[in-house]
Amino acid sequence: MGFKLEQERIVLVLAALLFAVFSVTVHNFLTPENVLKLIRDVSVLGILALGMAVVVVGRGVDLSMIATMAISVAWSFNLVSAGWSTAGAVGAGFLFAVAMSLITGFLVAYVEIPSLFATLAMGTFIYGVGHSQLVPADAVYMPATFGLAHAGNGRLFGVPAPVMLFGIACVFIALTLKYTKAGRFFYAIGDNALSARITGIPVRPMLLLQYVMSGVMAFIAGIVAATAVASMNTRVVNSTLIYDVILVVVLGGVGLSGGKGGVRNVIVGTLLIGILLNGMTILDVPYTIQNITKSLILLAAIVTDGFLNPRDEQTAQQGDI
Repeated sequence: MGFKLEQERIVLVLAALLFAVFSVTVHNFLTPENVLKLIRDVSVLGILALGMAVVVVGRGVDLSMIATMAISVAWSFNLVSAGWSTAGAVGAGFLFAVAMSLITGFLVAYVEIPSLFATLAMGTFIYGVGHSQLVPADAVYMPATFGLAHAGNGRLFGVPAPVMLFGIACVFIALTLKYTKAGRFFYAIGDNALSARITGIPVRPMLLLQYVMSGVMAFIAGIVAATAVASMNTRVVNSTLIYDVILVVVLGGVGLSGGKGGVRNVIVGTLLIGILLNGMTILDVPYTIQNITKSLILLAAIVTDGFLNPRDEQTAQQGDI
């Protein structure tokens, strides 16, 4: 069975208990409007966490994904407003996200900059270039002619579109990690990059692929988030969203030491943190207190991860990320 399965069960039980407590004690928690908001927020957070999990499995981290999400989607909105078709604008935004992710992956894989510093610098670069050259305004509103407007609020066969997209993303990432060579290579690299290289695994191209997958997930999450509220506020880059994503991944059980975890871990972590954030928002918990709560949970999750996933000699020398 292993502890990972037990950790998933523990987090899932905590999520169910928290949902039950909020349902009974928090006014308006179970209203249709709030449940829909909870579903949408959880879906966005989950899609982002899926992209982060792919990178963390390979013993990395991607702090640039929120900048990629915000600028690529905001630029797509601007292009539609300028007369582009939805397909052309979304295609351009998608290619921008992939291009930025390729640069990030190149810095990590070929220049060998630690992922923490490479992605931190790239996040600042993407936001700066995007704001100065592509998206001059902080908030960009969704044009009325945007063809994917229902991605954040629509339904498909009665299922909310964000949930459907999150489910499709889960299936895609799960199949990739479990049934493809690339997925097996990700785990091998995260477990021991040097051994993976010796056995003939193309480590550098696989690292590139991890960051591209993270960028694609960020773009999809951005489409869902922006169409839900009919706008993209690029200042989300300066929010704590990236820490929420990391919190979901670590709390769910994806080991920072690499080579461990998967989609199930992301799902249970997303449910717990999504419910917690929604409940605190309804209770009008001050933003500072919310951040303190999340930081304490993240710290506890990282400390726990350190005990559950002991660092090997390579990790001790190079650092987890």
